Amino acid sequence: MRKVWEDRLPEALARASRSDFYRPRLEGRVSRTGPDDLAVLPLTTKDDLRAGYPFGMLAVPRRRVVSYHESSGTSAGRTTASFHTEADWEEMLDRFRRGRTSLGPDDTVLVRVPYAMVTIGHQVHGAARAAGAMVVPADARSTAMTYRRVLGLLCDLEVTVAAALPTEPLLWAACARETGGTPREHAPHLRALLATGEPLSDARRNRIGELWGCDVVVSYGNSECGSSLAGECPEGTLHLWADRYLPEVLDPATGRTSREGSGRLVVTTLYREAMPLVRYDTGDAVELSYGECPCGWALPRIRVLGRWDQGVEVGGRTVFGSQVEEVVFGLPARLGVLMWRARTHAGRLHVRVEVPEPDAAEAVAALTGGLDAAFGPGCRVEAVPLGTLVSLEELTRASHVAKPRYLSAAEEDTGLAYPAPAAP
Repeated sequence: MRKVWEDRLPEALARASRSDFYRPRLEGRVSRTGPDDLAVLPLTTKDDLRAGYPFGMLAVPRRRVVSYHESSGTSAGRTTASFHTEADWEEMLDRFRRGRTSLGPDDTVLVRVPYAMVTIGHQVHGAARAAGAMVVPADARSTAMTYRRVLGLLCDLEVTVAAALPTEPLLWAACARETGGTPREHAPHLRALLATGEPLSDARRNRIGELWGCDVVVSYGNSECGSSLAGECPEGTLHLWADRYLPEVLDPATGRTSREGSGRLVVTTLYREAMPLVRYDTGDAVELSYGECPCGWALPRIRVLGRWDQGVEVGGRTVFGSQVEEVVFGLPARLGVLMWRARTHAGRLHVRVEVPEPDAAEAVAALTGGLDAAFGPGCRVEAVPLGTLVSLEELTRASHVAKPRYLSAAEEDTGLAYPAPAAP
């Protein structure tokens, strides 16, 4: 890894210095900054990317840009921009193809992540097309693609691989529970689910695999860095693509960085053309470590806990949602818990879980014990009826959008596409 960083860093810094943002930052430093000297350069933050909108971070002529994307805006609700050249896309797809989910001409790949404006949907779509697979662009957060419709596509099209946020297969399972049949009956050909877009605990991963009878493979990344930052090796370990990104771990308390440990992930892109990033603070809480893996890769292991600014104080320590869900999905599968929400009150957790009424008491007792053991005594658990946290109507809704009709017969409903405003 060190040899890769030493070889690639000068060119990466030279590319970055062509942007309006990095030109003054890197003046006179490109040729004399090596991997051990990076700490003298300031961090690049999400606010820097936002302040440079739209073209301040662009390092190539606009005629070379082939696509523009934005982040999902999960950090402070404000998006960040991302530009890509054709070479950037080739390198991005190459990273994706390293992962454990190999695709081929016999696969049907359902892409159930947002296409607007993040990169991951287009990345999976492009990789599947390049492998000769059939793509089902199911999108997400779309009123036209309901959960019932997804279930229908999984079955009717004999989908073998699905890419989605880890929340999605739980919502599909809840929809299957309401409409009839087990998840596996709705997706008998599904062999792998690519989980991306949010942290995934081992317990939730195992539960998803049990529900759908398939392999669950994790991918980690963000739009501003060029999508995939890490993927799983054949042994199922999540590795950071450290031959494409030079990683650091930032200790927010001291401001110091190290090559490994716990803290916020900072990366420098090594191959990016359109929008190189130097010491970019992703804002993600991670654990990074080096050491041998049975797969033989020299890439570091990474564990992603969540957004640093979304950790909450519980019993004097910072807790992330992935740590709470590890306990929630540690409940026996027979209790049927799929949906949960948690808040803090006076420094303690208050967790609500949807549980079928006959199992409510057992679920509350088991979860209270698990949470107290993990986060200290005083956690409160409340069992709520199915449909309380996630609307059953939304889960089972049929498609409710239509193309506009400006001329209709007397008996036709003209409000399906554009409902009339309410009367004053």
